[in-house]
Amino acid sequence: MSVVEARLASILGRSWWLLLLRGLAAIAFGLFTWFQPGLSLATLILLFAIYSVADGVFSIWTAIAGRHDHEHWWVLLLAGLLGIVVGVLTFLAPGLTALALLLYIAIWAMGTGLLQVIAAIRLRKEITGEWLLILAGLLSVAFGIMVMARPGVGALAVLSLIAVYAVVYGVLLVVLSFRVRRFGKVLSR
Repeated sequence: MSVVEARLASILGRSWWLLLLRGLAAIAFGLFTWFQPGLSLATLILLFAIYSVADGVFSIWTAIAGRHDHEHWWVLLLAGLLGIVVGVLTFLAPGLTALALLLYIAIWAMGTGLLQVIAAIRLRKEITGEWLLILAGLLSVAFGIMVMARPGVGALAVLSLIAVYAVVYGVLLVVLSFRVRRFGKVLSR
């Protein structure tokens, strides 16, 4: 493993708990959405905005913590900034239609998913379990494409799809966090 690759792997190894928090937040968002489908669209909008900003903050935190360790820390920074921008836009315009919310979610899912696939490809030789990050990224991209292809279905009809996506994505991040944690321990030896 090269020094550059070891540093990038080290960033994720030291910040494994941020991946865990992101995964748990996604699972909580998905379960709440799944079990409370009758909530108003305004509540869903606010929940998504909170989740998107929180996920963005954790991604930025991870990127900044590793900025001195690897030259490609900016990939995580971009993913975090995208999450925050989408969350803030959602907060600023809560009265937007369900279609606008679906498009926000689709753009966010595709953008962060693509950036996760890029990060995983860069790490594929350095860590075990990188396929989980690739799978999570591909799931995000596929979800975004599906939402873009059928936006007219309406937000209430898509709630279960949003919930399933969030839970599966969250579980993948939780599993990845523990794999990265183990790898981080190996690197520090």
